[in-house]
Amino acid sequence: MKQQTRLLALGTLFVFFSLHQQAQAQAEDVPRFEIGAQFSSLTIREPSFGNVRTEPGFGGRATFNFTDYLAAEAQVDFYPNDSRRESVSSGGRTTTGLFGVKAGKRFERFGVFGKVRPGFVHFARTISGFSVDPNSLPSQFPFIVREFRARTEFAIDIGGVLEFYPTRRIVTRFDIGDTIIRYKERTIMFPTFAPGPPPITGVVFSTRPSETKHSFQFSAGIGFRF
Repeated sequence: MKQQTRLLALGTLFVFFSLHQQAQAQAEDVPRFEIGAQFSSLTIREPSFGNVRTEPGFGGRATFNFTDYLAAEAQVDFYPNDSRRESVSSGGRTTTGLFGVKAGKRFERFGVFGKVRPGFVHFARTISGFSVDPNSLPSQFPFIVREFRARTEFAIDIGGVLEFYPTRRIVTRFDIGDTIIRYKERTIMFPTFAPGPPPITGVVFSTRPSETKHSFQFSAGIGFRF
């Protein structure tokens, strides 16, 4: 009986040691770092007027794999189309920066993950107000000109990730997500004038409340693991 107990104990230790070694080997086999590039598209829904436009772009990504199931990552995308649409919220070239986590299940040849990544969306050219062109005065009908500024809004990207591993060092990746943008309160300046000689000019202000809009985001790219 004692001999059987010893054999059982030795067998249990052997199995435990084997599993521990296998787990260590798998952990060591997982590349910790990834860098990649991707093509992206972002469908922007503007507040107030509800205009929708889809911008193509490109960017880069860096990932650190804590385990097979959990990773931290940062992604920056640039959308080069210089939108000249009159908008107080989202005009000009667009840049997004997202920093968060990815968690899910990784298999031998593919992986499926969910992602939550807060960050920002930067619009390079939005309307900040209107003013009277001083060169058009003292005309009774002065020209009105637009004034522009850049805006940066808080955003959070929530969605899913599908990865394929053709080799140990290469990963191809497809992202689908909802980039939720929180547009801050916006105050716009409008000129007023009364014809005359000379015309009398002044300004009034219009404030639009903060709004939250959902923006569909898709990207496809390739990365290298090391």
